[in-house]
Amino acid sequence: MSLARVLVPVKRTVDYAVKIRVKPDNTGVETKNVKMSTNPFDEIAVEEAVKLKEKGLVKEVVAVTIGPKDAAEILRKLMAVGVDRSIHIETDEDLQPLAVAKVLKKVVEKENSDLVLLGKQAIDDDSCQTGQLLGGLLNWPQASFASEVNVEGGKAIVKREIDGGLETVSVQLPAVISADLRLNTPRYAKLKDIMAARKMTIDTSSLADWGVDTTPRFDVVSVQDPPTRAGGVKVESVQELVQKLKNDGVL
Repeated sequence: MSLARVLVPVKRTVDYAVKIRVKPDNTGVETKNVKMSTNPFDEIAVEEAVKLKEKGLVKEVVAVTIGPKDAAEILRKLMAVGVDRSIHIETDEDLQPLAVAKVLKKVVEKENSDLVLLGKQAIDDDSCQTGQLLGGLLNWPQASFASEVNVEGGKAIVKREIDGGLETVSVQLPAVISADLRLNTPRYAKLKDIMAARKMTIDTSSLADWGVDTTPRFDVVSVQDPPTRAGGVKVESVQELVQKLKNDGVL
């Protein structure tokens, strides 16, 4: 059985290698003049979708992002590694997970997708909610934190990491699957594919076109840097270590 279409939602985030700086007014993190890139977990989801297509299990891979005009840049990079089509829903709003899931539900229905593959979380807000919310809104089965995905006989067999080891679940398709870190290693784009992706068309629309209520459901009160760690202390012996732990009330 070959799936007609896999939808891969992706998010533009601050690059993972950039040192995060909190805004002076503590309302969020600084994103101006900062290198941005595709959320790493979403890159993993894209890689898995492309691999499924290369195995003949998927006919088309479609990426979608909701974000500012500059977010089109990450879509072109993803088309250079095997994404067939891209959808860009433009907005300067900072959407919360429920609002994102509502918009994605509309996209899934319009695209008639058979599978949604997305990162388990975004590294900017670490909410880890969008996949689960989308599955609930669609009333689709979901498998989160996938470290291995196999599609066979109208089902997805997903191996997922849990505290006690590994768990294997089977979900009927269509379904929502969120990618964990160990699912795969994303490939690098070839120069000729990067050049070809520049000529590919991106289906662009505004957030308002989708008719979704994106009203925030909570307020971020404050964002702060973590406290500075105190310097370590060296001891000369085990006895001195034990005594210090006792003095500090640890033992």
